[in-house]
Amino acid sequence: MQNSLFGTDGVRGKANSWPMSPDVILKLAMASSHYFMQKAPEEWIHGDHRFTVVIGKDTRLSGYMVESALMAGFVAMGIDVVLLGPLPTPAVSMLTRSLRANLGVMISASHNPFEDNGIKFFSADGCKLSQEDEKAIEDLVASDIPLAPSGKVGKAKRLDDAAGRYIEFAKGTFPRGQRLDGLKIVLDCANGAGYKVAPKVLWELGADVIPIGVEPNGLNINKDCGATAPALLQKKVLEEKADLGIALDGDADRLIMVDETGATLDGDQLMALIANVWLSKGDLKGGGVVSTVMSNLGFERYLEQKGLTLHRTSVGDRSVLKTMKETGCNIGGEQSGHIILSDYTTTGDGIIAALQVLSLLQQSKSKVSQLAATFTPVPQVLKNVRVAKRADLNTPSISGAIQQAEKELGNSGRLLVRASGTEPLIRIMAQGDDHALLSKVVRTLAEVIKG
Repeated sequence: MQNSLFGTDGVRGKANSWPMSPDVILKLAMASSHYFMQKAPEEWIHGDHRFTVVIGKDTRLSGYMVESALMAGFVAMGIDVVLLGPLPTPAVSMLTRSLRANLGVMISASHNPFEDNGIKFFSADGCKLSQEDEKAIEDLVASDIPLAPSGKVGKAKRLDDAAGRYIEFAKGTFPRGQRLDGLKIVLDCANGAGYKVAPKVLWELGADVIPIGVEPNGLNINKDCGATAPALLQKKVLEEKADLGIALDGDADRLIMVDETGATLDGDQLMALIANVWLSKGDLKGGGVVSTVMSNLGFERYLEQKGLTLHRTSVGDRSVLKTMKETGCNIGGEQSGHIILSDYTTTGDGIIAALQVLSLLQQSKSKVSQLAATFTPVPQVLKNVRVAKRADLNTPSISGAIQQAEKELGNSGRLLVRASGTEPLIRIMAQGDDHALLSKVVRTLAEVIKG
């Protein structure tokens, strides 16, 4: 068995290859079952309550395979399975809590192409597993795990109203009595998990919805659409003379918006917008916002002008939520569009974050471009360097190049070099006021890492 099953956000890889092969997936289900059954209260194991797992997925072709392997592993351990079908990742988190399940599982590789797939685990409180939990499960995967007796294997069933439950939950986060009547919205669902529920949420709240990316075929998730490819949305917003555009990613936990002029708004800009309004209403908690090392310096400077703090953390919404709990902040997220509003959710939710922005838009009677004019992002240069194997950033040549780059940037910029937790990439990000210097620094570093 190879090492490091878990990455930044669960287990991820090319479908039908390690670790996303049926044999490993089966063992993951068995290992996670064994681990959480050992931690469960005694009355849940021997009482009337059946140990239960809920499973959702996005629209990838390989989702059928992954779902079947997980289901087999769970029922073999004597656990009941509730199948949700295609639903956003945050819907699985919510339904894990709502159904009082012991474990939630989302089958998705998020914004990756259809060839990849992944598994995200949620504990009973709807939060991503801790690194300690993941390490314990990973250790169990290679061990012999006792199966349930033949008379105590689990059962599986589908929850027919899963989508409806999430739709009502999402609508419930929108201010009572407020409507979206009069708003023309282009909605790009990335041919992913939100393709059914997202248009219904907006339409039922009164919006004029123009949906795109809502024809999944198992192979087109995130393909030239969605939050990571907003060009299609920008074009459609201008063609339709829409008030704004909303883009989700493959599992709908990420949000990018497009204003009426076609300009994109990333997670930093959307969090700044929400934080500014919540601050004025007295709803902002914790004296700031939590975001990652990737957030723009312009965002940080904007918050400082408001007397607020940007609490930076490592990449991944698990790290963001942990710091939100520690600081008491109720807004956190990532520049990429994962936004956690902890008054409502325990994970990034593109639909619920969009509803908050739409509520503010309706209250202000402004255009999106006016409402979102909070700060001017400083230049950022990002480059992904594909590597054959995990590069050691501590080797003298690479560490020396990083130190030299930091010296060149001085106090006017920031540099981040990290290994991707989901792909064989080294990610380089430099930001500051001098775009030419940033480009030079990143180009030089990339050449050293390539060797």
